[in-house]
Amino acid sequence: MNFALWSLLLASVLPLLWAVLSKAGAPYDNSRPREVLARASGYRQRANWAQQNGWEAFAPWAAAVLVAQLMGVAHSTQDIAAIIFIAARLAHGVFYIMDKPMLRSLAWLAGFVAMVGLYMAAAMAGG
Repeated sequence: MNFALWSLLLASVLPLLWAVLSKAGAPYDNSRPREVLARASGYRQRANWAQQNGWEAFAPWAAAVLVAQLMGVAHSTQDIAAIIFIAARLAHGVFYIMDKPMLRSLAWLAGFVAMVGLYMAAAMAGG
């Protein structure tokens, strides 16, 4: 199995990492988790936002990987896109939590370009 398929698992777990950071060390009421997170501030609030953005990014990435698989895009091409996407999404979350908006936006853009590139490779493979 190529790395691009493994990236689906990684991309689905990354938001959980940000969720843990958003709740770590704070008074937390598991019966009302959304209320607690709505009142979060500082790095916890940004970690929650990183989590939300991670879930938003997952669906289009998963679709790109599956389309690339179906269209027979070379595994090496898929894997390069997946490495860029996962690295960019990891950097995006870190920069979000560190409150580095310009770097966060650049990381988001790198992940987006990797996703679009994978769709384009699939379109070209489809003839």
